[in-house]
Amino acid sequence: MTEPLIVAKFGGSSVGDSVAIKRSAQLACQQNARLVCVSATYGTTNTLLELADHAIKNNHDETQKLLANLIEKHQKLSTELGCIPLELEQLDRLYDELRTLAQGISLLKECSKKANDRLLSLGERLSSILFTRAYKDAANNDLIELFDVRNVMQTTSHFGKAVPLLDKLKDKAKEHFNFQNPKTCYVTQGFIGQNEDGETTTLGRGGSDYSASLLGEVVGASEIQIWTDVAGIATTDPRVCAKARSISEITFKEAAEMATFGAKVLHPTTLTPAKRAGIPVFVGSSFEPEKKGTWIKNQADKKPLIRALTKRSDQSLVTISTPKMLAAHGFLANIFRVFEKHDISVDAITTSEISVALTVHNDTFNNQKLLDDLAELGNVKVEKDLCLVSLIGNNINHTKGLANNIFKTLADINIRMICQGASVHNFCLILNESEGDKAIKALHKFFIEKGDYH
Repeated sequence: MTEPLIVAKFGGSSVGDSVAIKRSAQLACQQNARLVCVSATYGTTNTLLELADHAIKNNHDETQKLLANLIEKHQKLSTELGCIPLELEQLDRLYDELRTLAQGISLLKECSKKANDRLLSLGERLSSILFTRAYKDAANNDLIELFDVRNVMQTTSHFGKAVPLLDKLKDKAKEHFNFQNPKTCYVTQGFIGQNEDGETTTLGRGGSDYSASLLGEVVGASEIQIWTDVAGIATTDPRVCAKARSISEITFKEAAEMATFGAKVLHPTTLTPAKRAGIPVFVGSSFEPEKKGTWIKNQADKKPLIRALTKRSDQSLVTISTPKMLAAHGFLANIFRVFEKHDISVDAITTSEISVALTVHNDTFNNQKLLDDLAELGNVKVEKDLCLVSLIGNNINHTKGLANNIFKTLADINIRMICQGASVHNFCLILNESEGDKAIKALHKFFIEKGDYH
């Protein structure tokens, strides 16, 4: 019988300190993970962003302070984990690279997207050295190899949000990975890649999960494990609703809807490669691995009408109105052409005879040029500080009485917009941000806690 090929990803909180790293390494050993993908240690990416900001502003003292703190943090971890001289040399080279980048940004008083990607890559490159040492000790296995994912993760040159080139990724994976020896394991980095010119790129925030899913696809993994600080996916955010329940299994389609509409456990892009390859994904807590967690599969045994509730905050509603829409064609295409030009994704949309209303993130309208371009199409009205509440489940657009029950449950809350019908898996509501949590609690009580729909 062929040994399962498990790809495991450990997030920042799972490698937050030496205790967490050792615990995660032991877990990887217990799971017999053959390919481990790690994030930067907790807080490191944010610190690197802060460092770049101070360096641009030529805040020398603050830049040096952040630089020293980052290096000291990783030196302390290397001591606590018992890194050998070779690993200490590898870390020292990365510290030197960090110092050089910080100095260059300070001198130029700017940080290009290319330089920013190179800077941010250091978080994962540092943590992977530390995790390799911990994994070798936990497994008592010197065939565990530190691997630079940039040798495989070929991407476009869209710095800050590079797109993986799947065909090249597959070719490089065949060239570099060899799992024939059952003791051979690799520890590599999430989040980062490399363009055809050998320049470091990043896949955007949440890119470590995406990296693990892509690597799982190209190596033919039997399962992908995402280890974080929560025990799987819950019916809603437990911080909002104390009676949120753990979900034991969920379909790819449901999980993708949850991620897209605000669930924090998974990044929206994570599941696409796994779904494409039909690889089940497990989401669990590295802090409480004994808890069951959540399996994400093509098919789930149970298909409740309402599986979960999500909330996406910081939403704006933009309405474009013009009599030119009446009986005209091509107007929607013109609107979306504007959003495409500015590289902005729209979340929800509704239309009337002379108006189009759609939701985007609040920060979108810091871009005055976008507003100017939209104003050429019609009268533009922007409402900020809204949230998008979504009911995620099955057969939603073919179930009688569902909308009636939603509106009755939220009778004392103003619903600014609804978006329903495009998918059997979601029903979306636009509300004032101040009423979002209240709506989640009421809907969770009616649809999930009572058990009639769950």
